[in-house]
Amino acid sequence: MQELLGKTARREAPQPPDAVLTATARDLEGLVASHPYLVVDCWAPWCGPCRRVGPVIEALAGEFTGRIAFAKLNTDENQQVAQAFGISAIPTILLFANGRLAGRITGAYPLEMMRAEILGIFRLG
Repeated sequence: MQELLGKTARREAPQPPDAVLTATARDLEGLVASHPYLVVDCWAPWCGPCRRVGPVIEALAGEFTGRIAFAKLNTDENQQVAQAFGISAIPTILLFANGRLAGRITGAYPLEMMRAEILGIFRLG
């Protein structure tokens, strides 16, 4: 037990996962706080453009493993988040850097354009 506690105590900041997380109103603040760079895809199941963005987000999550965390937030199930961030159209991608909203992308962008937008907002190369 002490060995496990020691490993937990020495743990560095969590590394972004290579899989896309599921965000909710309840845990969004914790996700933002625990990931230096977080991309949140705000979507709804009935939204055609949102379904086109899903695979783009998944591909980018794999590409940026260890650098940027990615999450999906269903706006139908988390309407208070949509209201809090003034989301009036989906898909809307919220980008958080160091605990603060750094930018947003609205619309269904293809992979290359989404990558360029994210890197530009985060100022990563």
